[in-house]
Amino acid sequence: MFGRDFLFGASLSGFQFEMGMKGSEDPNTDWFVWVRDPLNISSGLVSGDLPEDGPAYWNLYEKDHEAMKELGMNAIRIGVEWSRIFPKSTEEVEVEVEMDGNDVKRVEVSERAIEELEKLANMEAVEHYRKIMKDAKDRGFFLIVNLNHFTLPIWIHDPIEVRKVGIENAKRSGWYSEKTVVEFAKFAAFCAKHFGDLVDAWSTMNEPHVVSSIGYILTTAGFPPAYPSFEAFFRTMVNQAQAHARAYDVLKKTGKEVGLIYSFSPVYPKSEKDERAAEMANYIQNFWFMDSITFGKFGEVPGFIEGKNREDMKGRFDFIGVNYYTRTVVESGGPLGWRGVAGYGHACAPSSRSADGYPTSEFGWEVFPKGLYDALKMLHGRYKMKMIVTENGIADSEDRLRPYFLVSHLYEVEKALEEGMPVFGYLHWSIIDNYEWAQGYSKRFGLFYVDFKTKERFPRPSAFVYSRIISDGTTKKMIGGVPYPV
Repeated sequence: MFGRDFLFGASLSGFQFEMGMKGSEDPNTDWFVWVRDPLNISSGLVSGDLPEDGPAYWNLYEKDHEAMKELGMNAIRIGVEWSRIFPKSTEEVEVEVEMDGNDVKRVEVSERAIEELEKLANMEAVEHYRKIMKDAKDRGFFLIVNLNHFTLPIWIHDPIEVRKVGIENAKRSGWYSEKTVVEFAKFAAFCAKHFGDLVDAWSTMNEPHVVSSIGYILTTAGFPPAYPSFEAFFRTMVNQAQAHARAYDVLKKTGKEVGLIYSFSPVYPKSEKDERAAEMANYIQNFWFMDSITFGKFGEVPGFIEGKNREDMKGRFDFIGVNYYTRTVVESGGPLGWRGVAGYGHACAPSSRSADGYPTSEFGWEVFPKGLYDALKMLHGRYKMKMIVTENGIADSEDRLRPYFLVSHLYEVEKALEEGMPVFGYLHWSIIDNYEWAQGYSKRFGLFYVDFKTKERFPRPSAFVYSRIISDGTTKKMIGGVPYPV
């Protein structure tokens, strides 16, 4: 059984959900520029769909909150867009920074600095975010606010410039530069002051490793800047970890808990001879970043990065936001010692069956619910921190698999709870269809179908399945109907 205090809800982000009606546009992000670049569109790197045609949560948030409430949800995670609040650079605002080489060890943002930031901020956007948050709070939702979900202001990251002149020469190189760490700490301090009274818990950022891995290694997947560089991958990972730690320091002054959202994909070996490869992949993919903000240690990656202890980053989170979509299966080989195996996890054919016979989503992601249980178990064993599932969902426009997906994955969460793992909530991705990055509107994750022309929302059958699980407080009345192993 799920306890009375268990949080059931949904997660949304800023860029993917806010735009869709006149006046809701936010043209000042790297992604806004990236998805309309003619070369990206003509090469098929991005879909050609535009975020300003989206579901319009910026305008219709009350309708979405009401729909969530009617289904019995009691929690919501939203994002605030850095570029919407600061459409122009904040670099002129002086703050106290302690550096040791490339290590940003402390950022102190004074009240005077925040006053200077207020002069640069779009205060109308700040007030609108407060209205969204207050509406959620008035409906009784536990409110988690996430400060960074993939996008960066164009004044600090210009992916087209990076592609033209190289990451080392670009003036606006995003997380490759330590100045972004400092600017993010300023942004966090500003948000702490202006939203801290409404927020129940903070998340600094969502899936930092996805920004780095798809931006600098898996460069055909459509994420900016699509610039192949293992050096940039590790450097941007380090800087995002530093940014989290420095943002944690300022957000904790609000008295609220601060976490980080990370997409975990447990790694399994293809065969016994691949067990070492799976261990290495699991470490880099799931633990390397998290160890830095837990134990204050960046582990050595031979040939790529030297190990380093960072006491200034130790113990810098209060809960783990667990995003889970599917597993990873690897074999030995590749520049880091492993490579993914086709037919499993993310590497399947869309709307088919995996090599083990599990159904796959329209993205080609294997439905593997046991991986969520395994993720929670491995995180509990390593970090002993409380956890909340902050994203879990499936690209399924026909809602053919989503009802079973919900039951089977929540069954694994329920199992983890009954074994004593400290999981305090589950947030589905998502309540409505959204703009799915490079894939545009072709992939639909919502419990509600969105007509992107009229902005109308229509509940899918899975919405009522989720509602039933919430009201029952268990999945055990439904789990027998799931047509694949759990």
